[in-house]
Amino acid sequence: MLERREYRRDRPDLMDPLSDILTLLRPTGYGFRGLDTAGDWALDFREAHGIRCFAIEAGSCWLQPSDDDTPTLLSTGDVALVMGGQPVRLYSRADAEPRDAFALFSSAPAGGVASLNGGGECRGVGGFFELGGSNVRALLAAVPPVVHVRSDNGRDALLAGVRRLMRELSEPLPGGALLASHFAQALLVEALRAHLADGEAHGGWLAALAHPTMRRALAAMHGDVARRWTLHDLAQVSGMSRSSFAAQFESVTGETPIAYLTRWRMALAADRLANTATSLAQVAASVGYNSVSAFGAAFKRITGRSPRRRGEACV
Repeated sequence: MLERREYRRDRPDLMDPLSDILTLLRPTGYGFRGLDTAGDWALDFREAHGIRCFAIEAGSCWLQPSDDDTPTLLSTGDVALVMGGQPVRLYSRADAEPRDAFALFSSAPAGGVASLNGGGECRGVGGFFELGGSNVRALLAAVPPVVHVRSDNGRDALLAGVRRLMRELSEPLPGGALLASHFAQALLVEALRAHLADGEAHGGWLAALAHPTMRRALAAMHGDVARRWTLHDLAQVSGMSRSSFAAQFESVTGETPIAYLTRWRMALAADRLANTATSLAQVAASVGYNSVSAFGAAFKRITGRSPRRRGEACV
């Protein structure tokens, strides 16, 4: 799993908010299959709790989430992540009779290849990351429903990672399960890095990571979440005036720096309440609250539930 590094006040940039956030998503499982198609075809993927991944090695096809009227063309070398596990259709022709994707891929072994109409025209891999975090919906709210990596920036690393993962699954060797798990997590990181490099992130924490000054502020908050951060402190970390920093942070993320800090604190607290036996007072103190009642009020305002209802997923 991704490790939390010690925060250094002299180097807040050493912290890694993306690793922090992906760790809180708690990837718990994955599954990948190859797909080799030809002719007219369509596959329906059911709703599931997690993130879907599609990588096209040759040819092209269309990707359309069920709640989005605009399909996305995936061409050779493209990689797409579909967030939140929503239903999605993959197809060569919009009016083709759809088949159940789960049934088709289940016919192939892990790391194997499922074929449609004899194959030979469009080849790629499809995967699914299951997420076990209690903050999945809240954390993914800042990520577009479809992350489409088109540019050369990061694409080669993504495809190489997919192919290596497929080899580990289809040709298991000693230690392969652990190695495959690391490759699966690396794919998420590489895809989001490439998305940031493409300059297509808009809004929320993901967009902030694309801006060096905003990234330094996020790193500082993540590195010392219990500190009584002020707007002045965060502006200094970012190397900006207080007014300029406040205006830019809100313009990029859609919220104030202190509002982001509060939501991140509650995300951490929800994870600790759900996954540890730490007392409520200790959890409150770990995210900067000396008063359990003040923490409880903030937690309920952000998550919609009482922190005493441990183990429940946040809305």
